[in-house]
Amino acid sequence: MTAPRDTFWGRRPAAGAGRYHPWLIDHGSLTDRIRSRCTAFRVRLVFQGPRRATRDERFLVGSRARSTVVREVYLYCGRTPVVFAHSVARRRDLRGAWRVLARLGTRPLGAALFADPRVRRYPLRFRKLSAREELYTRACAGLTSRPPALWARRSLFILHNSPILVTEIFLPGILAL
Repeated sequence: MTAPRDTFWGRRPAAGAGRYHPWLIDHGSLTDRIRSRCTAFRVRLVFQGPRRATRDERFLVGSRARSTVVREVYLYCGRTPVVFAHSVARRRDLRGAWRVLARLGTRPLGAALFADPRVRRYPLRFRKLSAREELYTRACAGLTSRPPALWARRSLFILHNSPILVTEIFLPGILAL
């Protein structure tokens, strides 16, 4: 699979990322980084199932925007949600390369991705999400108050020519780690 042309997400975090910047640009496993700073790490599954791909995710499926499966989770440190993760894969790949996704439950996807040396990762892309965006709204559903904007990054992972797009939205609680 060739690298997708992404006009919605930038190659570098925009100016103003401030204290989020080190979290955004880290190329390792976000799960491992949070676990190393947190004594009570956990994952809460919010949604997993068929869902229409958003406009900027359609490069995964082309015109068949309904043929995707979405997984959404919160990563917690103690009682504080620190990341909202949104993953999108083609439905057919859940019976193939990404069948592990169908059985993850409350286990972190990042651990599975970084544990498999066959998985190839494309470069990170970045975006500041505003309150009028769908992902912002879903990420804020588990928060007691809504920040003016949220910083996010995403990356495409490939296994056996099958893509999965992982978006990580950094919630204000991450800054305490």
